[in-house]
Amino acid sequence: MKYLLQRIAFYLATAWAAITLNFLIPRLMPGDPVQALINRYQGQLSTGAIDSLRTLFGLEQDRALWQQYLDYLGNLFSGDLGTSFTYFPTGVSEILGQSLPWTLTLMGITTVLSFLTGTGIGILAGWRRGSWLDSLLPVTTFFSAIPYFWLGLIAIAVLSVQWPLFPASGGYDNGLVPGASWEFIGSAVYHGTLPALTIVISSVAGWILGMRNMMVTVASEDYVLVAQAKGLPERRVMYAYAARNAILPSISNFALSIGFLVGGTLLVEMVFSYPGIGYVLFQGVVANDYPLMQGVFLIVTLAVLAANLLADLAYLMLDPRTRREA
Repeated sequence: MKYLLQRIAFYLATAWAAITLNFLIPRLMPGDPVQALINRYQGQLSTGAIDSLRTLFGLEQDRALWQQYLDYLGNLFSGDLGTSFTYFPTGVSEILGQSLPWTLTLMGITTVLSFLTGTGIGILAGWRRGSWLDSLLPVTTFFSAIPYFWLGLIAIAVLSVQWPLFPASGGYDNGLVPGASWEFIGSAVYHGTLPALTIVISSVAGWILGMRNMMVTVASEDYVLVAQAKGLPERRVMYAYAARNAILPSISNFALSIGFLVGGTLLVEMVFSYPGIGYVLFQGVVANDYPLMQGVFLIVTLAVLAANLLADLAYLMLDPRTRREA
């Protein structure tokens, strides 16, 4: 219980620091988003109207930065993320509500698929080292060394242009209305296959290599040798004795890699114009959209912290030594 409370306190402090940086970083960027909004609509507004827009977006020039920070915290706890410049006058919460399910679906499926596939192949490659599975390591490592966005561009050039097997952009066919129909679901899966494949290929190699090396190390431990000497089935020894202990570092690495995976997912969404929060973030950065950028950064930060907390809890359940220390 003590260990759990310490981890929760740590993540709460980290969330507060992230929220503070989330407030400061967009305001340190050059440019005037209100003036950019006026120029985009080619409007000629009076000084009073411009001041009203600044008040609406919480960017009053006569208010100190700390006052804007307090207002930001108050609105945040009330669930108000502000109004977007890019999609004016739509609220940020509504925009994120539309784009977040796309990112969660893409990132959730690819994360689980990469982890399970890489861990499974790593277990077999480490337990049966020297087999044909080891020949996969150089190939997967080569693909993992390619940046997400570059691999996405290669995938578009090969599988969308050279061989038009998948669409190069979008999340579904333009003529469809988002809904629970099979036609829309099939179109969404078809459009999301290439971005998902890009993420999986980029991230699976790390899990294979890490799990394979840990299985090679664990296979020579005394408790594995004793289990084999007892005559236990090989499958049980491999999974219940070797893999259960070898997977512990992968759980910790999973927590650390979530941030990189989220960043890679956002880049892939930008490359494929996928209707997730990555593409929304790109539009917000171009337009100096403070509220939209803050909303996206907040969602990403909280998601990464939640994933790390869940990984810590999983580590607590898998490792009895941690429970004794707690």
